[in-house]
Amino acid sequence: MESHPWSDDELRRVATLYYYGDETMETIAAGAGVSRSTVSRQLNLARRRGIVRIDIRSGDGTGGLSAELAKRFGIEAHVVPVRETATDSHRLTQVARSAGRLLSDWFDDDTVMGVAWGTTVSSVMEHLVPKRTRGGTVVQLNGAVHAASAEVRYVSDLLGRACDAFDARPVFFPVPAFFDDPATKAALWRERSIASVVDLQQRCDFVVFGVGSWWGQLTSQVYAGGYLDAEDITALKHAGVVGDVCTTFVRGDGSWADLRINERTSGPDLGRLALVPRRLCVVASSSRIPGTLGALGAGAISHLVIDEQTATELLRAGAPRARPRQRRVRR
Repeated sequence: MESHPWSDDELRRVATLYYYGDETMETIAAGAGVSRSTVSRQLNLARRRGIVRIDIRSGDGTGGLSAELAKRFGIEAHVVPVRETATDSHRLTQVARSAGRLLSDWFDDDTVMGVAWGTTVSSVMEHLVPKRTRGGTVVQLNGAVHAASAEVRYVSDLLGRACDAFDARPVFFPVPAFFDDPATKAALWRERSIASVVDLQQRCDFVVFGVGSWWGQLTSQVYAGGYLDAEDITALKHAGVVGDVCTTFVRGDGSWADLRINERTSGPDLGRLALVPRRLCVVASSSRIPGTLGALGAGAISHLVIDEQTATELLRAGAPRARPRQRRVRR
């Protein structure tokens, strides 16, 4: 019997890069420091062992990292193999493809899916696997109206892609991303048309979002699009904010409820978001690590799709601190 030095996890990783990631054998070989023929033999062996049939049977091929993330943070993690030399844009595409497949598995008849607009989620929506369902709904989680941007059309297209994939109906959230006055927000939240959307958001079967960050090669749209002025950004930094979840800001220790800017945001109360059964966060850049740790500390994440390198750095950054007691933001 012919023996081989490769474990099932190693073969699954190569198969994921080749079949899901659309990498060539030459590229995979160069990244691993082996020959093209070695990669070919690995793919053939993966098929003989039943790891690959029509598609890849297991989701990520990096079981050790997934298990460590699950143990450390109490979540379900899907780690996506990506070349170390990949650009941030390519890394995002690979992770978004895996997240899109996962969402397509979850979406079924009468499903309510919440979607937070942003760079990461936009990419995920481009990689949904079409699936015929009945009675499904896709609801917008945070407002996008802003005088200096065209995000309303962008959000319409984003939700439209999800609805087209699943034959679902869209529910938009026609409010500003940020209010000038918290009292205006409180009054609008009492309006029946808006209150009905907020209620639907809280009844989602699952939600999908990225983690916002104002640094890195792929800056989040809420920061790049002029939603916040220089004074706002300075105040966020002084308050220890490391990022946002659906435009609700969070500190590195997971606290968020006492941040004054969150009284003006249209994003969800993270305490209520934590009650949604499945909360999928998609991360594909090391610049999102501080915000991801903050979101984990806040209990906002139950499922994580993340690339291999960022997952390793996230583990090195350490476990989140004990979650601080939060005061609910009054709505």
